[in-house]
Amino acid sequence: MAKVTGIGGIFFRARDPEALAEWYRIHLGITQPDATVWMQEAGPTVFSPFKADTGYFAADKQWMLNLRVDDLPGLIAQLSAAGIAVETRADWDGDGSYGTFARIHDPEDTPIELWQPPAT
Repeated sequence: MAKVTGIGGIFFRARDPEALAEWYRIHLGITQPDATVWMQEAGPTVFSPFKADTGYFAADKQWMLNLRVDDLPGLIAQLSAAGIAVETRADWDGDGSYGTFARIHDPEDTPIELWQPPAT
């Protein structure tokens, strides 16, 4: 049976696509200068539709980006040093069996969940 093997791209509208792409490159390391392809590391990807009335992310947003990270405390420090507000909550981490989480917003207010999966 044929199947999907992974996410091939994430496409979304932006008021200033070039500036937003640069923000993602500088602060999150997504893509390299002069390139639009991001060669990411293999790992788990969660694909999960939420109920329309979920409280897990802002009601006025149709989607939230979740990015897998390798050093959440280090990335939180980098983002904070760059003046980017980072939110953490113990209830997002629960017992840690799913890993640890933090949230930021890009300059166009898209919610971004940062996820460090548990060590295997």
